[in-house]
Parts: sequence; structure tokens; C-alpha cells
Amino acid sequence: MVIKGKVHKFGNDVNTDDIISARYLNTIDPKELAGHCMEILDHDFPRKVKTGDIVVAGNNFGCGSSREHAPIAIKGCGVSLVIAKSFARIFYRNAINIGLPIIEVREADQIQPGDELEVELEKGAVRNLTQGKTYHAAPFADFVCQIVEKGGLVNWVKSKEDPLRKRL
Repeated sequence: MVIKGKVHKFGNDVNTDDIISARYLNTIDPKELAGHCMEILDHDFPRKVKTGDIVVAGNNFGCGSSREHAPIAIKGCGVSLVIAKSFARIFYRNAINIGLPIIEVREADQIQPGDELEVELEKGAVRNLTQGKTYHAAPFADFVCQIVEKGGLVNWVKSKEDPLRKRL
């Protein structure tokens, strides 16, 4: 799985309320949430982001409440990947569960807004095509790649053959 896109950059401790304000939690519609994604940090983000773009951030991305709305809003914007120095654990799990790939890159602070990245999730290779640099992340396990490719955990589980059905 190779992802290629333009970088939108954010700092440390981006919390779930920064990603999607609590006042929009009355819907789970990805497109509606996308219209307000990151607007607290960058009012124009929902209009600037293009399908396939990549969000890059510092430490502790997705901290705060455990709302699934945050990764849904990011994915709804068309963001193909989130890279950070570190993630809040519940955000990490929620992102994978809804099929949004996220990876930790120690050198994320070296990546600049507007840089073009090419990422191979299975290898953990992050190539900065703008700067001519390569960074390394822990590669995704095969089953995590499958979850992301299926669009999330629910779809992945539905795609598995049920051994009980065979016996019926």
C-alpha cells in the first residue's frame, strides 16, 4: 500500500476538540464533519485540504477525549494518512478501526508544509520527495494493512469467512 500526498502541518498536543469541535458531535456523517475538521487550528483547512493529502504533526496527536468523530472527520476530508511523532493511544486505535492509516515518525518535525511525501506502509518507508530524504516508521502488520484497505475494522470482520456458517 503506497500513499502519496501533499503535507499539511500541525504542532504538538493536537487534541480531539482541535480536530473536530464538540459542537459538531451530533452527527457521524463524514462529509459534514469534514467541513469543520481542524478549523480551530486552521480556519481554512477544510477548504485547503485535497483528497490524498497527508497531515503531519508533532507529539501526542489526538489526545483528549476518545471520540471516533476525530478520525472520521480527518478521513472525511480526504486525508490519506496522518504522520506524527506520537499519537494518543485511543486515537491510534480509533483511526485504525475506521480505516485511517497513521504512522509514527520520529523525524516528523523535519517535514514541512507543502512537502510531497510517498509512504509505503508495509515497509514503513516515508520518502520526502521535496527534500530528497527518507524516514523510517514501524511497518504496518499485514492484518492492519488489511483493515485499512477494507475501510475499517467492521468491514474487515465482515469480509472474513465465518466458520460457523460453513457448518450450517
